[in-house]
Amino acid sequence: MSKVVSAEYAVSLIKDKTTLGVGGFVGSGIPEELLSALQKRYLETRSPKDLTLFHCAAVGDGKDKGTNHVGIEGLVKKLICAHIGLEPELNKLTVANKLAAYMIPQGVTCHLLRAIAGKKPGVLTHVGLKTFADPRLEGCKANQAAVDSGEEIVSLIQIDGKDYLLYKSFPIDICFIKGSFGDENGNISLERESVRSDQLEMAVAVRNHGGIVIAEVEKVVAGGSLDPRNVVVHSSMVDYVVEATVEKNWHTWASQSYRPELSGEIEIPLDAIPVMKLDHRKVCGRRGAFELKKGKLVNLGIGIPDAVAAVASEEGFAGDITLSIESGVLGGVPLGGLGIGATIGPEAIYKQPDIFDVYDGGGLDMTFLGAAEIDAKGNVNVSKFAGRVVGPGGFVNISQNAKKVCFTGTFTAGKLETKIENGKLTIVKEGTGVKFINKIEQVTFSAEYAAETGQEVLYITERAVFKLTKNGIMLTEIAPGVDLEKDILAHMEFKPLIAEKLKLMDERIFKDEKMGLTI
Repeated sequence: MSKVVSAEYAVSLIKDKTTLGVGGFVGSGIPEELLSALQKRYLETRSPKDLTLFHCAAVGDGKDKGTNHVGIEGLVKKLICAHIGLEPELNKLTVANKLAAYMIPQGVTCHLLRAIAGKKPGVLTHVGLKTFADPRLEGCKANQAAVDSGEEIVSLIQIDGKDYLLYKSFPIDICFIKGSFGDENGNISLERESVRSDQLEMAVAVRNHGGIVIAEVEKVVAGGSLDPRNVVVHSSMVDYVVEATVEKNWHTWASQSYRPELSGEIEIPLDAIPVMKLDHRKVCGRRGAFELKKGKLVNLGIGIPDAVAAVASEEGFAGDITLSIESGVLGGVPLGGLGIGATIGPEAIYKQPDIFDVYDGGGLDMTFLGAAEIDAKGNVNVSKFAGRVVGPGGFVNISQNAKKVCFTGTFTAGKLETKIENGKLTIVKEGTGVKFINKIEQVTFSAEYAAETGQEVLYITERAVFKLTKNGIMLTEIAPGVDLEKDILAHMEFKPLIAEKLKLMDERIFKDEKMGLTI
């Protein structure tokens, strides 16, 4: 009997007050047809109501796609996820306390699927200690509605005198996942996907609790016609299959049409990747690239840190390191912007829970991450600021466990204008937001925890480089052309430690030709 149904029928199966799981990573592997159909049903019928929405990574385009479709008051009552920075409709509801929001480290969210599937009490881990996730601080509660609910989703546990956090399991009643092809029997393949995020884990978690698994695919094919080596979710784990319309079937938010170089089907020359223009974003990426070491496993965060990948490609040593994204893709050159998570010329595409096994256990040599706020102790906030709840994404797992952490971004935020020429940097117009402040709004990275684990930590900007010491952050380098007092210290709420031998950043960083950098 065929399991193929319409999107309208599939979303009609969702009842009030159930828990809906949605798979995908930013713009890859997103069940857009199903999410759009759910929005349409609710707007027409005001049903289903009061859902609990769960997803691991961000699922949105910063506008109206992904779970922005369900960011409607009354449709969702509780939100559990790692990141909503690209889901403005859910963000509005969170800030307005129209739903109770809980932000959990991304590696924990995908490992929770495994725990739920195995009917285990939860995920026991060190990840999140001394950050906002720790119940001694905020316990993952992202807004007042979550505080007022009285629900605790994480607890502090001691084992052999050591602190751990237990993130509690919960049943998921129904889920939407996305595949490449689905046969009439319900087998789902992923060979055309740029990311293999959490499809299998989510399906098993739902199925083992008697829930309903709905898979959206690019194309439905005859039963038994799929290559078994490509089948990632077996028909026994799938209840219904929905074929997406052409308009709703996006390969990534960066490209609606299929790009075979992202799935590993073809290889394109890396020199075909456009060279970044020389601006303060590239300066940050270039200075970050000086920290790279041959043969190391490196993670890149979203935003300015992904400039490191572009620089590595331009300088010709991208193949000497392994760049990775928490989506699970290793090797190649990661895309930036709304393509984040996908990679040009990947060497391997892991599942999201699998890459976090690598990260959580200390297998990551180095990471480049962004920073919205930094205090004198070296604590960093990326998850809640300026009236927005963003969530940590994979930031907590990565920043706590990488051997070396490089926070990489502009010195000030908002409308910064610079001029770069003749090996020097000039600040034309200062950014409107101060990043180095006395008190950060939320602790996403704990400098105290980093000191306990012996991490090496740098803070890299276009005009200054700092390092974490036992006494706080220390200024170690400044860009040629900038003034220490006028361009740096005047735009910090605190005075940092200053190295006795303050260095100039390498002037090659500020010239328009290749740096000739080797690692």
